[in-house]
Amino acid sequence: MIVDDHDMVRVGLRTYISLEPGLEVVGEAPNGQAAFDQLKEANLTSQPDVILMDLTMPVLDGIGATKLICDMFPQIKVIMLTSFLEEAKVLEAVESGAISYMLKTVSSDQLIHAIQSAYRGMPVMNAEVSQALTRGIRQRNELPEQEGLTAREREVLLLIAEGKSNKDISEELFISIKTVKTHVSNLLMKCELDDRTQLAIFAHRKGWV
Repeated sequence: MIVDDHDMVRVGLRTYISLEPGLEVVGEAPNGQAAFDQLKEANLTSQPDVILMDLTMPVLDGIGATKLICDMFPQIKVIMLTSFLEEAKVLEAVESGAISYMLKTVSSDQLIHAIQSAYRGMPVMNAEVSQALTRGIRQRNELPEQEGLTAREREVLLLIAEGKSNKDISEELFISIKTVKTHVSNLLMKCELDDRTQLAIFAHRKGWV
């Protein structure tokens, strides 16, 4: 099953996969929620063994969808297929249940290999992704417990440190601007700081960015 919000990406993936003997595309969806609904309502010719899941999509992103799917359909293997190589995203994807994390720059042969490996229960990650995962784990472990930050607050803090506006953060995390403002207020309170500039400096000094 292919889950991606770009039509051309789905067409390209379907073409590659259809050329491979023994593989068949049994379903497609433009976002994570649509994919989950199709699986739940059994609106497919057959249940997929493997799902190629985009990371950033409207309605429900790849990480949220992977959590839902892996909880309800543990037999289905999810491969995160994305253009992003952010440490936090790689870590979140793996923790959500994805068996592999692949970049869209991989060759068709590498992607087919990842699909076949996922079917056998074997994860596939290249060196670049493995290093990003290791960095993500290290960065999270370096966050001091006394800050008491939630995973979402850490995400917001890192985006603030990158100079992102509330609107940018809202769009990237698929949350409302009001929710972003609430997270920023909580961060200021927990870190005992006065404004977002100080939050950015704080994150840089801690070495989190």
